[in-house]
Amino acid sequence: MPDAGLPLLAVRGLNTWYGESHVLHGVDFDVHAGEVVTLLGRNGAGKTTTLKSIMGMVSRRAGSVRLEGIELIGWPSNRIARLGIAICPEERGIFASLNVEENLLLPPQVRPGGLGVSAIFDLFPNLGERLRSQGTKLSGGEQQMLAIGRILRTGARLLLLDEPTEGLAPVIVQQIGATIRRLKAEGFTILLVEQNFRFAATVADRHYVMEHGRVVDVVANEALEASMDRLHAYLGV
Repeated sequence: MPDAGLPLLAVRGLNTWYGESHVLHGVDFDVHAGEVVTLLGRNGAGKTTTLKSIMGMVSRRAGSVRLEGIELIGWPSNRIARLGIAICPEERGIFASLNVEENLLLPPQVRPGGLGVSAIFDLFPNLGERLRSQGTKLSGGEQQMLAIGRILRTGARLLLLDEPTEGLAPVIVQQIGATIRRLKAEGFTILLVEQNFRFAATVADRHYVMEHGRVVDVVANEALEASMDRLHAYLGV
């Protein structure tokens, strides 16, 4: 069950710049241990930038990002990762010249407790069947499974997933959803960027809605149906 006390991740007044471009304008939200929380919003709302800002993958940020009370503003990405945060980017970052096994084994383990290769194949049987396949030979769904599996090896307990269902067939989307629910049951905490709120509703505890680099609303999953008119207005769907 999610911890009702101190948030695992607390973001307060987060501002982010790419060069001279001011992208995030005071973002605030919490993620408690064991939760799946989504950031919803249209393209350009600042969702991906929020994930990159948590990881320190931006040119400049200000405000507060705390993991279990530890302030991460000013820390480099490699130091943040060692605390147990990992990001799975929208572009997946699969190395085309490496096979499935080599891609899985490439990232270092930053903390104890990462999943072994056999446990990852239990989650994603397709990968076990494609062990010697090059990254370029995998389908979009298999690449997404590989990208998620790769960060599970690192020992991270807070997973930042950026649009994991983008462009995937419905049957693969269902499989990704089942995986997220299983990871939550095993104690992982997940911050999920999504545009598809119908998918988000199948996995998440709570949804933060972003517009123009700000969090403008928060909707508990059990209140999602009652909030559909607001969500349609925000998301333009």
